[in-house]
Amino acid sequence: MTFHDLPAVNATLNAVSGVLLLIAYVHIRARRIQQHRRMMIAAFTTSSLFLISYLVYHAQVGSVPFPRYGFVRSLYFTILITHVTLAAAVLPLAVVTLSRGLKARYPQHRRIARWTFPIWLYVSVTGVLVYVLLYQPTWLL
Repeated sequence: MTFHDLPAVNATLNAVSGVLLLIAYVHIRARRIQQHRRMMIAAFTTSSLFLISYLVYHAQVGSVPFPRYGFVRSLYFTILITHVTLAAAVLPLAVVTLSRGLKARYPQHRRIARWTFPIWLYVSVTGVLVYVLLYQPTWLL
């Protein structure tokens, strides 16, 4: 594996994190607390691995310019700007939300989780979209 393989790894970690978040949501709606807890810890771990991989990649490669023009360029930058902005908020939100849940401070956990979940899910999904738009061949789009 080389540094150039990391964007695909990062997209995979984002996708897995998103799926784990959705599974955790289903579990909590069904009041399956232990399964919810396991899925959220797995989602947090997956997202943490993503962050490490992302930082390693960009420390080595730097920024990658977007090569296309037209509508897809506007779409890419719209997704990228919202993704990056909300990604900055996800880390502290996820840490606080997870901490409150693990400490059984459920009313406080629920209050912040209502914000954390959709933001975290959006960041996971748009992370995959950023990868597809930036790294996949143009004939796919």
